Amino acid sequence: MKYFLSFLIASAFFSCNNDSSPVYDSSLPQSPYANIAPPAPITYTIDSVYNHDPSAFTQGLEFFNGKLYEGTGELKQSRLRVVNIASGNVEKEMLIKDPEIFGEGITIFKNKIYQLTWQNNKIFEYNLNDFSKPIVTYNWSREGWGATNDGNRIIISDGTSHLYFVQPDEQRKEMKIEKILTVVSNTGEVDSLNELELINGYVYANRWLTDDIVKIDTSNGHVTGIMNLKGLLRQYDPTAKFEDGAVLNGIAYDSARKKLYITGKDWPKLFQLSLQ
Repeated sequence: MKYFLSFLIASAFFSCNNDSSPVYDSSLPQSPYANIAPPAPITYTIDSVYNHDPSAFTQGLEFFNGKLYEGTGELKQSRLRVVNIASGNVEKEMLIKDPEIFGEGITIFKNKIYQLTWQNNKIFEYNLNDFSKPIVTYNWSREGWGATNDGNRIIISDGTSHLYFVQPDEQRKEMKIEKILTVVSNTGEVDSLNELELINGYVYANRWLTDDIVKIDTSNGHVTGIMNLKGLLRQYDPTAKFEDGAVLNGIAYDSARKKLYITGKDWPKLFQLSLQ
């Protein structure tokens, strides 16, 4: 299934970035990059390595009030769950019953959980303490990939080089776009933005199908740093099986302890990092 899934994802991704697409190209802001400094390497140390459900196709990861929340994808397998970091066990879980829904990134915003969907044009809102079913379903005209928030707005990626800063409009059941940020580095626009996490005012984003996490200045979209995690899983689990699609994806930040949690799709390990 994952080989077929990767073909679908790749096809969708390239179509979204095709010049003929009316959704993503000429109407969106462009950003000059000639005078942008190259992104600085982001260094880190590995503090701890924990077990992680190897069947969890991780799409979103969030640390909130001492708990780790995870959103997973794939058709008929998309879930929202609370995970015990130390053991890797699932403490609470909801399976999306609709077989056509493909779950994506999550964020906790104003004590509600928001879960994106890939190509279903829906964003689900759940109660934080009871996410057995959505309380609101919002329309979203683009693909859903990753999500985070800055305390005032939800920030969404769609696999392109754009980040969307939005407000939930419960009355209209829509996400109102307040700002579109084009992400650029010294070499041009940076696309394939996937899972997101806001850390100290910067958005950290997985780049799909790479081993990189980029650090984005939310004031101008410039990539100021890059963290390369190539070989991370293999180093700590030499026997791990890398099936098709099992890429780095999942960033959560514990702001109180200043710890970063990293995993990937179907990864058997979760990593706790300290940024240098």
